[in-house]
Amino acid sequence: MAAIVAASLPSARAAKAATASIPIVFVTGGDPLEEKLVSSLNRPGGNVTGVSFYDIPITGKRLALLRELVPKAETIAVLQDPTSATFQTETREIEAAVRASGQKIITVKAATEKEINEAFAIIAKSAADALLVGGGPFFNSKRNQLIGLAALNAIPASYVFGEFVSAGGLVSYGASQTDAYRRAGVYVARILNGEKPGDLPVELPTKFDLAINLKTAKALGLTVPPSLLARADEVIE
Repeated sequence: MAAIVAASLPSARAAKAATASIPIVFVTGGDPLEEKLVSSLNRPGGNVTGVSFYDIPITGKRLALLRELVPKAETIAVLQDPTSATFQTETREIEAAVRASGQKIITVKAATEKEINEAFAIIAKSAADALLVGGGPFFNSKRNQLIGLAALNAIPASYVFGEFVSAGGLVSYGASQTDAYRRAGVYVARILNGEKPGDLPVELPTKFDLAINLKTAKALGLTVPPSLLARADEVIE
């Protein structure tokens, strides 16, 4: 085997534990340093390098885009998965964004299907005007449930991944996974051509995608500002 491509955090950890000689190129949505995949981003050393689409630092931007889309929103609900590896960091980013904007936020947590249903019941009672759905693999796996509950409660919701918008969600903003996998492929090619993974710096996200579903916006009675549409990477009609 010339190289291992690890497309998730568990597989990257398993590969790293299994070999110290075969080159490993990971693709992860987490912080490679916090996940202990490497000890340095610039000079990872050893047999491991990769690409991260870790985008928690743009959580404040996601809140700003949601406020731009729903300008009359007085209260925004935030749904987080407390078991996510990025929960603590995401919480800090949200708190910092709230302090900067003065926006009223209601935070609810869910780590099971039942808790998602309960969270939306709390959101409905709170009369929140919009919803920011946090990141993490669990929420991504419950995409249809989240989109369905947002539609049922007629609440404008923002997500991390563009797949949510393709499936009927209102808006998403996050690091491009397509770009991350493309860059990981470039790293594999470089390694196969003789470069050492330990000499290749871990690449952080450089491309962030904004997707908007106009059909969903219309169903919610929202008019998407032209300035927001002009910045969108994908518009679904």
